[in-house]
Amino acid sequence: MKAPPNFVFILADDLGYADLGCYGGRSKCSPSLDRLAKEGLRFTQGYANSSVCSPTRFALMTGRWQHRLRGGADEPIRSGAARGDPRLGLPPAHPTLPSLLRDAGYATGLVGKWHLGFPPHFGPLKSGYQEFFGSLSGAQDYFTHCDPGGVHDLFEGETEVFRKGYLTDLITEKAVGFVNKAKRGPFLLSVHYNAPHWPWEARSDAAESKRIDKIYHFDGGSVATYLTMIRQMDEGIGRILAALKENKLDRNTIVVFTSDNGGERYSDTWPLVGKKMDLLEGGIRVPYIVRWPARVKRGGVTAQQAVTMDWVATFLDAAGVQPHRDYPLDGISLLKTLQDPKKLVKRDLYWKMLFRNQKALRSGDWKYLSVEGDEFLFNLARDERERANHGKREPERLAAMRAKFLAWDESLPKHPDAVYSVPATKADLVTPSS
Repeated sequence: MKAPPNFVFILADDLGYADLGCYGGRSKCSPSLDRLAKEGLRFTQGYANSSVCSPTRFALMTGRWQHRLRGGADEPIRSGAARGDPRLGLPPAHPTLPSLLRDAGYATGLVGKWHLGFPPHFGPLKSGYQEFFGSLSGAQDYFTHCDPGGVHDLFEGETEVFRKGYLTDLITEKAVGFVNKAKRGPFLLSVHYNAPHWPWEARSDAAESKRIDKIYHFDGGSVATYLTMIRQMDEGIGRILAALKENKLDRNTIVVFTSDNGGERYSDTWPLVGKKMDLLEGGIRVPYIVRWPARVKRGGVTAQQAVTMDWVATFLDAAGVQPHRDYPLDGISLLKTLQDPKKLVKRDLYWKMLFRNQKALRSGDWKYLSVEGDEFLFNLARDERERANHGKREPERLAAMRAKFLAWDESLPKHPDAVYSVPATKADLVTPSS
């Protein structure tokens, strides 16, 4: 009988589709991840469930559309508003990827960002993780470890801890420590980096940390700093991969790397248009890299359309664990694609955002997009930059895709009190016609 695989799921925060070298990046900021792509499989059509942080994380934990839960409807959960709110978080009673694997005998740990609700109602240890080190809110200063409201936010288990050091490195050290002690039985290790999310601070930017008052950091950062943040995260990922090899765990460990949404202001999304907060491709299409030496061939590329919640179905399938019968998954298993990159499953992918009343559906090569009531129809096989609107040329296709989207939307619970809470400036907005 084959041993069940281990899982290491690495999630970057606000990483652009083309930031990494293996996705066409113009800077040598990702040697470890570029090597991982050479050793495994790279997706060219991988998507995040949302174009902002916490909704994607609801989908990642549950394997279901984030809109099924009240907390998943806020965009995203804002730290100050959510503390103590029993509505805004991942309910402990809801089955999750870590809880299902834990119950099947897996050791489970989360290192890094949670962003799925605050104590006393919510938390990683209440939703299937046996170990946790990291932050509960959506953004932290890399040196003070405080959230945008100035609240210190670093925890081990459910205990607040104070550590000196650059946040990216602290996350890496804990992840390596988890791998070093995971010698008996299978494990799930979730490594959710804060990088390269603002504030724009690399290891040498402690002085910038002291300067800024609020860490939204609209008055700071640069492309050079942003790329350095990615490189320093990449160094940490290299250390995690080295630990797997040193402990002879790498062959039967599925390592997945992706981002929670598209890139922010300093990121590269070429040839895509749009960024975080947009349902244009640059806001939702993200890197996907998978390595599993025991089953996945080296150097593969696949055009399979995949979305964040698919990894729950994929990991459960690989582990031989059934989902909870009362909470059927919306994601699909990608296991067959991992073993044969040319085996593509046809499916429709949907998104909706409160911000600017955005709606999107991808079906095959075609994409329906609605922004503030303006409708667009794009053929992504011919026009990844979403410049040529086919709506008037193909009104029947447009109407059919609109109807399909509305039927999907109608099938989901309604959350009329949900709010959009990401700070934005007019300079941050991208439209299909800009």
